[in-house]
Amino acid sequence: MTSVALAVHDGTMLFETAAACEVFGVDRGITDGWYDFKVCAARETAAARVGGWLRIDAPHGLDDLVGADTVIVPSCTDVDAAPPADLLEAVRGAHARGARIVSLCTGAFVLAAAGVLDGRRATTHWAHTDDLAARHPRVEVDPDILYVEDGNVLTSAGKAAGMDLCLHLVGADHGAAVAAELARRLLVPARRAGGQAQYVAAPTSADTADAFADLLAWAGARLDEPLTVPDLARRMNMSTRNLTRRFTATTGTTPLRWLHTQRIHRAQELLETTDDSVELIAARTGMGTATTLRRHFHNALGVPPDTYRRTFRSAPRRTLRSALGDTLRSTGDS
Repeated sequence: MTSVALAVHDGTMLFETAAACEVFGVDRGITDGWYDFKVCAARETAAARVGGWLRIDAPHGLDDLVGADTVIVPSCTDVDAAPPADLLEAVRGAHARGARIVSLCTGAFVLAAAGVLDGRRATTHWAHTDDLAARHPRVEVDPDILYVEDGNVLTSAGKAAGMDLCLHLVGADHGAAVAAELARRLLVPARRAGGQAQYVAAPTSADTADAFADLLAWAGARLDEPLTVPDLARRMNMSTRNLTRRFTATTGTTPLRWLHTQRIHRAQELLETTDDSVELIAARTGMGTATTLRRHFHNALGVPPDTYRRTFRSAPRRTLRSALGDTLRSTGDS
């Protein structure tokens, strides 16, 4: 069972704290072996003021955080305040042990202060990316994405992007089908790809958003068809150029990239939940041929479909990273 430690201290934000608790702290019976979840704080306080007014108990100390498989640092209300020294020491200790280190929103400032982000790509809420880059020049700050994974260190933008990253972690640990079911239980959209834009400058009307919601549902039900951007444009009675412009302004990604991401997610679910051949899955996801599916799947996830299937069929309780490491080691020994 993977252990997850959530770090809280005075000034921790409520939304991101609650998102992590809902995702990792509640076993909804979706799959066997959910997370061993702990809320951790310095033992001198044993509690933290969250969101500026709510005080929560933290039954575990920072020693438990150092020993966890995954450490999550949620956002903080004041990015100008120095993070607690004992928290920085605990994050460094967990990182040195090889733990997966995660920040939600401005929690990236804690990771940066601990030195964990040095030489890595990272993100935070778009309103604070310039500040993060100025204060920590050794961090490669990307202001335009929802979340980024650089080795075993992951950072997210603000609010809803934190939930996206939490669901991404569940997908890495338990598979795309489990992550999709959890999103359905939480009544949130299925995972968005981390590379999507976090800030859409152009305002959109409710009618426009509703119209694209209908289009996404229509296209999502037809991923087995060779849909193209012109097909989507015809469905909306728009030119391809106009669709691309308005779709990107509304969703933060292009129609082609959205289609591609949905097909990859669908392929993940089919690999996990069916015995369909790669050739049949290629047809059911609109990829056409097994060769095309294998190329796009490997580019997106870093492993071929057959390896992905073996990983989640043979080791459902382990992380994708750990199981794939065993697969690659065994391949190298043969």
